[in-house]
Amino acid sequence: MKIKKAVLNSILTQGMLPLFFYEDAEVSLQITRTLYKAGIRVIEYTNRGKQALDNFKALKKAAHKEMPELLLGIGTIKNVSDAEAFIDVGADFIVSPIINPEVAKVAHKYKLLWIPGCMTPTEIYAAQRNGAELIKIFPANILGPAFISSIKDLFPGQLFMPTGGVELNSKNISSWFHAGVCAVGMGSKLISKDVMDKKLYDQLYTDTIKAIELVKAAM
Repeated sequence: MKIKKAVLNSILTQGMLPLFFYEDAEVSLQITRTLYKAGIRVIEYTNRGKQALDNFKALKKAAHKEMPELLLGIGTIKNVSDAEAFIDVGADFIVSPIINPEVAKVAHKYKLLWIPGCMTPTEIYAAQRNGAELIKIFPANILGPAFISSIKDLFPGQLFMPTGGVELNSKNISSWFHAGVCAVGMGSKLISKDVMDKKLYDQLYTDTIKAIELVKAAM
């Protein structure tokens, strides 16, 4: 339960969850180092390529040596075998784009935070029934802040985090927090393919500082 509370508290304190995947392990490491240097302490690495598991191992090894405060979770987990594989190499939390009750059971077995993706009130209810303390609203760009405003009273006390299309600007980020979210997922709008392909680490550092400031102002 200790790591579960630590991850949830870190996401709530940070107010944002950066997420990314890149095929090259060294680039993945440099992205992680840059985020950490900018003040990020919890990151979601996504399981979106065959290199994901090996890259994740390398990230955990580096974090142990040089980023001791980093909590590193794995995203895009849709089945039990993937969940167990990443937990075996040290995943601190599990993020899913869907609700798979069997994945939830695995996360709960290891006392890890499980963050499923939901798009409807029925899915939110199902996620709650399977023990989700934090729910990812996905895809956020399709649903929008008005969705949160409309349904939050149906689920009092539930923590929501939009992911997918959250923009790196004050108007968009503040609109999400005003609607009632506890944090925002920041993917390609922060860690773009261009940033990774061209190794624009200085730009990422500056943009991450900006994102943190925008989130703190909106919280």
